[in-house]
Amino acid sequence: MKRRDFLNKTSTTIALGSILPGFSFSAIQKESALASLLAGSAEINDHVLVIIQLSGGNDGLNTLIPLDQYTNLNLHRANILIPENKVLKLKNNDKTGLHPAMTGIKTLFDEDKVNFIQSVGYPDQNYSHFRSTDIWLTGSDAKVVENSGWMGRYLNHQFPNYPDAYPTADMPDPLAIQIGALVSPGFQGPVPGPGMPMAISLTSDKDFYDIVNGSHSNPGTNAIGKELAYVRQVAGQAKVYNEAIKKAANKVTQQASYPAGNALADQLKIVAKLVKGGLKTKIYMVNIGGFDTHSDQVDAADHTIGSHARLLSQLSAAIAAFQNDLKFLSIEDKVIGMTFSEFGRRIKSNGSNGSDHGSALPMLVFGTNVQKGIIGINPVINSSFTVDDNLAMQYDFRSVYASILKQWFCIEDAHLATILFKNYQTIPIVKNSACDSSVLSLYQAELEEKRLQCYPNPFNSTDKVKININSKGGHNLIEVFNTEGRLLSTILDKTLAPGVYNYTWEDDQLPSGFYYCRYQNEGYQSVFTLQKVR
Repeated sequence: MKRRDFLNKTSTTIALGSILPGFSFSAIQKESALASLLAGSAEINDHVLVIIQLSGGNDGLNTLIPLDQYTNLNLHRANILIPENKVLKLKNNDKTGLHPAMTGIKTLFDEDKVNFIQSVGYPDQNYSHFRSTDIWLTGSDAKVVENSGWMGRYLNHQFPNYPDAYPTADMPDPLAIQIGALVSPGFQGPVPGPGMPMAISLTSDKDFYDIVNGSHSNPGTNAIGKELAYVRQVAGQAKVYNEAIKKAANKVTQQASYPAGNALADQLKIVAKLVKGGLKTKIYMVNIGGFDTHSDQVDAADHTIGSHARLLSQLSAAIAAFQNDLKFLSIEDKVIGMTFSEFGRRIKSNGSNGSDHGSALPMLVFGTNVQKGIIGINPVINSSFTVDDNLAMQYDFRSVYASILKQWFCIEDAHLATILFKNYQTIPIVKNSACDSSVLSLYQAELEEKRLQCYPNPFNSTDKVKININSKGGHNLIEVFNTEGRLLSTILDKTLAPGVYNYTWEDDQLPSGFYYCRYQNEGYQSVFTLQKVR
């Protein structure tokens, strides 16, 4: 039996501790195919991406707090809202603050090592933890099921035909490593093609130290065990990766301090050790869970403490320690990190001192090579919002992926559309020097300009939309959503030259209420709240 045949015919996730202690290979047979194989390859640099998954759905409104919307926030979530005088103020930004538990992130922000991207999500939000996580990991549309992951497609683009003939002289190490979980669907390679996981997994930090110390597990004597014993016999690749990880880890004998009792910090400490030890691994993924805060999100007597505060404290302390360690190890310039969660929480809190599944939320990107500050504007909180209303999406999460692939991993535009299935605008996340090419500016001078106008407002059945592309052309997108996040209409999705353009949106069947008109031109975005009346 060929190794690939065995793995492709296996329909479950198998922990291959018998091959490499703690390594898991997600070997799920695939049923659908990409339209075409990914072709071409950008020059491979030494840049590393660290992805932190916040499992459960993080409450973005209590993480990055829109202080200029505080009065209306207090109308909707008084039983969980952070007291205004406790919010951590950000440098050069008096409209936005951080949860008081995030002192480490505030320090990094003030040191220009943090970027927040406001209101990230996707059209037609799915409120299932499983399905929405799958959407974020595969990069699919909400109503499309994909069998490959966005990271797997990127890695297959860079390292085609993996795992055949790997490791190579140019890439002797694992392409990606996940710590603290089985291999994520985000690392699943494309089909047609090998259709293989492009990462290996350390199911716990203990597994990592077992590798370093040379521990091994017994494959067993049952049917699966015999197959695993066979795979172990022929899997020279895994043995090489075992030795590469062990060698890299043993090169690093001293690191900066990390907080005790912090599982995320334990995972990030391993990442820093392996990067400093010389592994050429491109992507690391770690996880912190518990963000599904339906109840007891805050302490009833003190909203600055509680389950959400503990989680944000762990996240903030772990990232701050990791960034400090990267500096201590002299590898800060090689690494950027980002967080994601499957969705945010509702604008209105519930009666259990918690918050329910919502839509868009802020993403955090950190490192010395990220653009400083905040991309986007504070979400607008209307006083008349109901329990069903959600934040307006400002940026599609796949725009974040496209930006990092282009600006950090130096992937060309033509290949981005293949990896992410279509052309998403890029936003200025990484500094210009990262790929030795020009990156979009932050359009600071334009953020206050009225480039999107919708009138009349309120409207009855027809609304006019006017856009003013006054600095550059490029990809322009105008979409209309209801306040639950469902995409109602795509008015415009095309490349245009600079100029003034007028469009009309009609929908007689819509009920009275509020709607969002979203406009994006590359890094610039604007969201206009519309009200329909009868």
